[in-house]
Amino acid sequence: MPPRPRRTETAAAVGPVMGAYQALVARGTLSADPAQREAVLLLDDVLAGLDESRPRGLLDKLLDRRKVPVRGLYLHGEVGRGKTMLMDMFFAAAPVTKRRVHFHEFMDEIHAGMAAFRKSARGKDADPVEAVVKPIIKSGLVLLCLDEMHVHDITNAMLLARLFDKLFAAGVTLVTTSNVVPDDLYKDGLNRQLFLPFIDLLKAHMTVAALPAAQDYRRLKFAGQHVYAFGTGDEARAKMDRLWLRLTGGEPGAPGVVESTGRKIAVPLTWLGAARFGFADLCEKPLGSRDFVRIAHQFDAIIIDGVPQMDRTMSNQAKRFILLIDTLYDRGVKLGASFAVPLEQLGKDDKTAFEFQRTVSRLIEMQSEDYLAQGLRDVPVEAAS
Repeated sequence: MPPRPRRTETAAAVGPVMGAYQALVARGTLSADPAQREAVLLLDDVLAGLDESRPRGLLDKLLDRRKVPVRGLYLHGEVGRGKTMLMDMFFAAAPVTKRRVHFHEFMDEIHAGMAAFRKSARGKDADPVEAVVKPIIKSGLVLLCLDEMHVHDITNAMLLARLFDKLFAAGVTLVTTSNVVPDDLYKDGLNRQLFLPFIDLLKAHMTVAALPAAQDYRRLKFAGQHVYAFGTGDEARAKMDRLWLRLTGGEPGAPGVVESTGRKIAVPLTWLGAARFGFADLCEKPLGSRDFVRIAHQFDAIIIDGVPQMDRTMSNQAKRFILLIDTLYDRGVKLGASFAVPLEQLGKDDKTAFEFQRTVSRLIEMQSEDYLAQGLRDVPVEAAS
């Protein structure tokens, strides 16, 4: 599949992603970055192809006819360069049946679907990969966006070529972000030679592009800031308001959702990879390890308002808070929070006293310059099972 001719950025023909990007730059939310602009042009190329390939007439729609397969994009670069932000803009603008999910979550779903099929009456002789792909194709999916492709598991490595060969053959366009070039996927993995056809498949169906931006933008937002506030009054709230606006470049944000095992977790405020929750939103609802991993995958910076002192009447909330902080810490998510009392006074429940010592230690570390300077780390969803 040859690449489409490159679009050029002109005043007369600015694509949807470029329009959104320029608007953020004009408002001062973003600083113009040449590398990001190049990536935006490539994303608009994909959108243009998707728009051109949409069925136009009734017969096209009835036959699900598309003009040509649309070449996707594999966008790679180090943490903090803006890949997630650009994916946000691209996905919002895509005019087709689409889905966006973290790579590990998607593969977790595929494995679960294959396991269920094998247990069924039809699973003895039929192909489980074909079985899980059929409903995806039947749904009319045209665009699949995967965040943070990173292959570390041999079960995924051996499956990917077969899975995506079927998806590409069905006309699904893939856009994905990654921290590594395709040739470094599953590097030094067991039986890696069996994985190489997947790399060739990616290159055949996707444009590979680097995002070598000069700055870690999220890191700069946190630099020199007091990321914690203490107290229950207006002053603590105001400090978190200021930090939130700094993270979002002055944008207020909007409500969002995180999809987790078939349900939706409400996010009070979100904006381009940042989220803001109240303590009750995360720790007074029946959320578990898998839910927190999904939240940590979707956002690289989180603010939590109103963390209370947790005594023996709040054992369940304390356990969830401990699990939440462990997950965010392991992932490397940047945290801002307001606490009712100093950190060493947070845990007043005998049942969780030992675990809370580690939580307090991690909270102290998470406000340090060393922690804030680190990139995100891979935390597979299956580890939370």
